[in-house]
Amino acid sequence: MADDALSLMEPAATKVRDPVSGRSVWLANMVREIRVEDGALRFDLVFGPDHGREDRRSIERLLDEQLRAAGWTGAVMAFPRLERVAPPKPAAEPVRGMSGPGMQPHGGPVEKQRVEGVRHIVAVASGKGGVGKSTIATNLATGLVKLGYKAGLLDADVYGPSLPTMMHVQSRPLVDSDKRILPVMAYGVPCLSMGFLVDAHEAIIWRGPMVMNLVRQFLQQARWGDLDVLVVDLPPGTGDAQLTLIQAVEIAGAVVVTTPQDVALADAIRGLSMFHKLSVPLLGVVENMAWYELPDGTRDYVFGEGGGVRVAADHGTKVLAQIPLQTRLRASGDDGRPAVLGDGPLADRLLEVARQVAEALHL
Repeated sequence: MADDALSLMEPAATKVRDPVSGRSVWLANMVREIRVEDGALRFDLVFGPDHGREDRRSIERLLDEQLRAAGWTGAVMAFPRLERVAPPKPAAEPVRGMSGPGMQPHGGPVEKQRVEGVRHIVAVASGKGGVGKSTIATNLATGLVKLGYKAGLLDADVYGPSLPTMMHVQSRPLVDSDKRILPVMAYGVPCLSMGFLVDAHEAIIWRGPMVMNLVRQFLQQARWGDLDVLVVDLPPGTGDAQLTLIQAVEIAGAVVVTTPQDVALADAIRGLSMFHKLSVPLLGVVENMAWYELPDGTRDYVFGEGGGVRVAADHGTKVLAQIPLQTRLRASGDDGRPAVLGDGPLADRLLEVARQVAEALHL
């Protein structure tokens, strides 16, 4: 009975999120001293000074519910206790402002850490949503694997995670004995996404610090294994998740996705400018929805012509590919099988993006 209880606690606590740290209460090390006494499952539940009364009640209630759902039928007794965390040491030489190459967002020194086993990290970004950034990210990762490299995929778009659909992943990641997250495999690509942890239709209402904590957790507390490239699908814009990623790890390069439309280009320029100011190398621009090919072979430039080419030239980088507007590309994302895994001109264009990225990284 005791062994059964102990084995149920980890998966149950992994499903309960701490609203303060943004982690599960298991990974936040809030559940301690688990034991079974007199038929009751007892454990210490450690809170910090930032946990309000409602936070504490909610966590206790959710833990009880998850344990019941996992099959525990005995009593559940949590013993709350408070641990005060020492304040962080002040930065020796805080850097103020955000102007110029190498700037440090939000002040303070950037303490970049190596992601164990990962040789290069590539960010895929866009200035605005709806331009196909996640489509390019998933096809880049699977394209690199198709070329014979080892590539992983991190979906850092916390508010709109699309990796579970585009990679046809429905299982949840597990945690090993060292409390390291084990990415889920799809098409030979280890994957992590917020979409693995919540229901598909659940709204994610998080503040910036919680988003930043999750991005750090996925980077530093996951067992990615031996990878040539970790592709990170960033959310649109230039917000917390982007700055957290760039502060946390060394980025080998960025791929910016845009459509030729002027509105999208204006936002793409902001993204390019962000990477320049943060001293992140630009690997190139992907111009998505570049044209629609009519039955007679002529092209209809639905969103304008050559905008991505002009922006790339203006910012001293190259166009990795111009991807036409095609039903097949949309359907491949909805079906959960990246188009790069197929054959034909579309697959060739997407594979060329992966080939050029590998070349730029000197793989």
